[in-house]
Amino acid sequence: MTDLECIDYFHARSPYFLPESRVLWLKYGESLLMDDKPKQIKITVGGVTVEAALKPTRTAQAIYDALPVEAKVNQWGEEFYCQLPGVKDYRETATTNVKVGDVAYWGLGGALAVFFGRTPMSIGEDPVPADRVNVIGRLIGDPKVLHEAVGATMMKVEKVAS
Repeated sequence: MTDLECIDYFHARSPYFLPESRVLWLKYGESLLMDDKPKQIKITVGGVTVEAALKPTRTAQAIYDALPVEAKVNQWGEEFYCQLPGVKDYRETATTNVKVGDVAYWGLGGALAVFFGRTPMSIGEDPVPADRVNVIGRLIGDPKVLHEAVGATMMKVEKVAS
């Protein structure tokens, strides 16, 4: 692995990574180079719309390929989620450690989740999912605006043209 690969591998997994930063995505053991600008999606819950930058993972790509989708929205604490059937979960980043603003895919439930605050399992300020999720992206901007969508019945997820 070259020094550049090592640094960019670290950046891609850093908790301080900002989705709007422009880095060259390299993964150890693969020769695949991703675009220097992440793909983006638009998530609308009720009348509130936010955008998210996707990570360069196979699961994120599978979700992107399955869009657009409009489905009944569910809420669990300060987490919205909707069914997104037919997406393969590659479990690249399966974890229960998520942050406010993370967008994740719950493979066992076939659902896309957006975390905008605490969940019923939270001990501190961070949300805690009910099961391991595959973090596939991060909201751009303030995730707290989703509080305005509490009580919504539908969630729409679509591609943002690049």
